[in-house]
Amino acid sequence: MSLTFKKQHDFGIIEFDQDDSKVNLLTAENIKRLDVLLDEVKVKKDISALLIVSKKKDVFIAGADIKEIEDITDPLDGQAKAKAGQDVLNKLEDLPMPTIAVIDGVALGGGCELLLACKFRMATCNSKVRIGLPEVNLGFVPGFGGTWRLPRLVGFSEGLTMILTGKPISGNKALKIGLVDRIVTEKGLDQHILDFMADVHRGKKLKNRFPRKKKKGFLGFLDHSLIGQAIVVSQARKNVLKTTKGFYPAPLRAIDLIKETFYMTNRRKVMDMESAAFGKLAVTDISKNCVKVFYLSEEYKKLTCEGADDIVPQSIDKCAVLGAGIMGGGIAQLFSAKNIWVRLKDINLDAVAKGFQAASKVFHSATKRRRLTKAQATLKMAHITGTLDYSGFKNVNLVIEAVVENMDLKKKVFKELSEVTGKDTILATNTSALSVTEMASQTKDPSKVIGIHFFNPVHRMPLVEVITTPQTSKETIVTTLKLIKQLGKTPILVKDSCGFIVNRILLAYINEAGRLLEECGGMERIDKIMTDFGMPMGPLLLSDEVGLDVGVKVLHILEQGLGERFKAVDIFEKVYAKGLLGKKSGSGFYIHGKKRVPNEKIFGMLKVHGSGELNANECRQRLVYVMINEAAQCLEEKLVDKSSAIDAGMIFGTGFPPFRGGLLRYADSVGIENIIASLEYFAKELHADRFKPCDYLLKLRETGSSFFN
Repeated sequence: MSLTFKKQHDFGIIEFDQDDSKVNLLTAENIKRLDVLLDEVKVKKDISALLIVSKKKDVFIAGADIKEIEDITDPLDGQAKAKAGQDVLNKLEDLPMPTIAVIDGVALGGGCELLLACKFRMATCNSKVRIGLPEVNLGFVPGFGGTWRLPRLVGFSEGLTMILTGKPISGNKALKIGLVDRIVTEKGLDQHILDFMADVHRGKKLKNRFPRKKKKGFLGFLDHSLIGQAIVVSQARKNVLKTTKGFYPAPLRAIDLIKETFYMTNRRKVMDMESAAFGKLAVTDISKNCVKVFYLSEEYKKLTCEGADDIVPQSIDKCAVLGAGIMGGGIAQLFSAKNIWVRLKDINLDAVAKGFQAASKVFHSATKRRRLTKAQATLKMAHITGTLDYSGFKNVNLVIEAVVENMDLKKKVFKELSEVTGKDTILATNTSALSVTEMASQTKDPSKVIGIHFFNPVHRMPLVEVITTPQTSKETIVTTLKLIKQLGKTPILVKDSCGFIVNRILLAYINEAGRLLEECGGMERIDKIMTDFGMPMGPLLLSDEVGLDVGVKVLHILEQGLGERFKAVDIFEKVYAKGLLGKKSGSGFYIHGKKRVPNEKIFGMLKVHGSGELNANECRQRLVYVMINEAAQCLEEKLVDKSSAIDAGMIFGTGFPPFRGGLLRYADSVGIENIIASLEYFAKELHADRFKPCDYLLKLRETGSSFFN
């Protein structure tokens, strides 16, 4: 049974230990079982306190059952499910004896709401302790009383921030803000519990390491006065709209709920308001797509190599990075942040220094945001050493090559690496478009060669494309996947091909934006159409961020490997030739200063050959549908094993709007027939073969299928 009750000494214990699961969830069945146990506890006269604990390692309660929420199609059904959970947690809150949640792992969503309903909360020093309410990231608001209890416990602004960001906090942070009452070591936990309960029974003030104090000064004004809270709400709304561009209704509704209910004392009325909001949001397409993206993220965070269950991955504790530019420095920082020793090599000391500066800049930012102390950042930075030769390379487990995108140079590098590294060393390339197979041909053992394509900036972008060649061994793949997960990144497996997946699809999109610019001359208009669609930035601004030099070089590689459809449009070639490389040079399509403005020089290079007018719907379709067609061709070529890999790549590698579910889920929502009709229309009207629907799309239409059917 998932929930059991036992008596120990003079207190009762409810243990969560969900059957056939690594985590505990507040399923409908578990909520009913908890309801029964609480009724039994309430009438027991010989119990002085009630503990709620988990028998799962590193997990308290991971949240509600997302699958049950996914199945909600009627707002009233959603409201009823939320009310059922609220009623049980209200019953927990109303128990006459002290109730104590013992948190020794993650407590998210419904798990966090359960501990909020307890009178006391005690956490361990376990680094896996993470407490939070991530519901807004799934498109709905907390439904078991979280929007009411959390701000009242930790303060208006702190509670609002936790709910709006959805980011879980550590045990230490929870102690500082008053979310937990005490932190204890894992060792001797039973005695710590007894000591804690003794303090509770004696009415002794709990001695926190960081006792929560009422904020004073301006922060106190913001947190404890109506005017101050109005300022907090106004600023929160502005931040949400800036971050989400208004596409996600859940955080805005959460703001309204907290504002409206913070001073309300009628718990039932508050709970009804929250459950109604939950029910309405849980049935929206946005919520359903966000849930699908959650599953997608979980799937690829746990990605494995098929047929390799019996292979034990190599241990990776010493690495080398060849090429100390922005990417090389970023990769070295990522490894050192996980306490992996890194040897950073380049051809001169100035280049190595730039790599160190790139890594140091990331650590400095982490200390400013209080993610790390200065001492921690210094210790991690010390894991990076520099060199101008191959000294130390014999002992590393893995080398990542990050030199410039030149095949002759990369082949030379791989030949050298094959001579100076050990027989078990994995040789990886961070190339964004070039053939990994060709590089591997220069090595003694091609089975140890793989592509590990990070995206810039390395410390922020979650995606890594893992590129396999026909010779790459399963042991190499298994070890690489383990490393990527160890680094906290999300991998997708891609077969070696020109441009791989993400850059191939993305450059088709950016190149099409260049064609539209040549037709209408309005770069801001094009970019706005795509940000209105939900992209984090428009394609022309994105080309500035990536760098025109990088984009044009990759387009040349794609044209050589895949044909005329990837020929760089004239405006890209002209801007690149003028040395306008984008943000890195201060100007590209835009001038990048304190305020970003269009670059007037661009208009002098343009020869607008269209009407100058731009139909927003057609512009959006051309830009998105050309990506869909290219993605379908990647599936046709079997570069990835399924459509979800494409969506993972585009969401986590380019920022394709999660609320649309992913590029190919969006295609399914539009309809394959409609996609093909539009592509055929553009192919005919523009005399452009690049819009000709690929065979994969045509086959989907013929069989009445879709990408996810």
